[in-house]
Amino acid sequence: MDLYQNIFELIDMRSFSNLWFWIALAVLWSTASHWVLGVPFDMVARARRYGGQAEQDLEDMVRINTNRLLFIANVSGLWLLGLGCFLLTGLGVLGFFYRLEIAQALFLLGLPMSLVGLLSLSTARLIYQTEPTGEALRRRLIRHRLYVQMIGVISIFITALWGMYQNLAIGPLGG
Repeated sequence: MDLYQNIFELIDMRSFSNLWFWIALAVLWSTASHWVLGVPFDMVARARRYGGQAEQDLEDMVRINTNRLLFIANVSGLWLLGLGCFLLTGLGVLGFFYRLEIAQALFLLGLPMSLVGLLSLSTARLIYQTEPTGEALRRRLIRHRLYVQMIGVISIFITALWGMYQNLAIGPLGG
């Protein structure tokens, strides 16, 4: 029985008291701020520093990923929006009405990431319409990354507050 007890402690469904949830939250936002429109941010820094082929590689990667995002949005954007709203609403109701902590945790991960997705789509449309190159493209990507980081900081703050509330005020037995 000791093995089962250890396994269930490791994958505890009480998300906010579980170290794995906080590690996943940190990895999620670290990854989201590193990959700007599907382009690793070190390519932006390399293009600024070296120019030439690094600049051309950045412009090609941004063009490819922008076209990919816009194609997906044009072909199945409404279906994805409906599915996303359905899932977030379901998680919100399960989490905050029925007090299912795993649903609260997934909602607090999913809602801000959906905002990042909408921001990425908006930035992709701006890049597609204006076709910036060089410094203008790098500024647009840096601004996008800054907005993603701002959403991430606010999200982590709200999630930490809610997690502390869950752990301190409500307690392990739910109330």
